[in-house]
Amino acid sequence: MGTAGSLTGWHGEVRHAGAGDADGVAELAAELAQSFTFSPERFRMNYPALLAADGACLLLAVNGHEHLGYLLGFRHLTFYANGPVAWAEEIVVRGHSRGQGIGRALINAFEQWAATQGCALVALATRRAAPFYRALGYEESATYFRKVTSEVQHLP
Repeated sequence: MGTAGSLTGWHGEVRHAGAGDADGVAELAAELAQSFTFSPERFRMNYPALLAADGACLLLAVNGHEHLGYLLGFRHLTFYANGPVAWAEEIVVRGHSRGQGIGRALINAFEQWAATQGCALVALATRRAAPFYRALGYEESATYFRKVTSEVQHLP
C-alpha cells in the first residue's frame, strides 16, 4: 500500500499490518477501547485471526518503527448495495499525532482497498468525529443502534 502522508504534514506511511505489529496495534487498541475493557489476552487471540480473515483489512500508519494509528475494516456482501460494501469498524490515531493527516491517510487507504474489493460504498459509525468524516465527503445515512450481549465484559 505505502500511502505517504507527506502532503499533509505527516511523514509516514500507511501499510497493511503484519504479525510483527501486534504490540503496537495493541497499544493503540487500548487507547481506543472506551465501551469495553481492553483485554490483552483476547487481543492476542484475535489479532492473528483478523490478519488471516477473508474480507478483513487492518491498515497501520507508521513513521519508522512508531505505530501512530490503525484502521480495522471489513468487506461483506449485501443485498441493498447489490454486492459488497466496506465497513470501517475501528479507527484510532495516537493522541499526540492527531491533526497531522494520519486519519485522512488511513481512510483514503481503506477507500482504495474497498475499491479494489469491488465495494459499492464505505461506511462507518462515529459518535465524536462527524465533522472529520463530513470534511472527507461522507454523509449521514442512518442511526446506529447496538445491544451489548451479556457474555461480553462492558464498562459501567
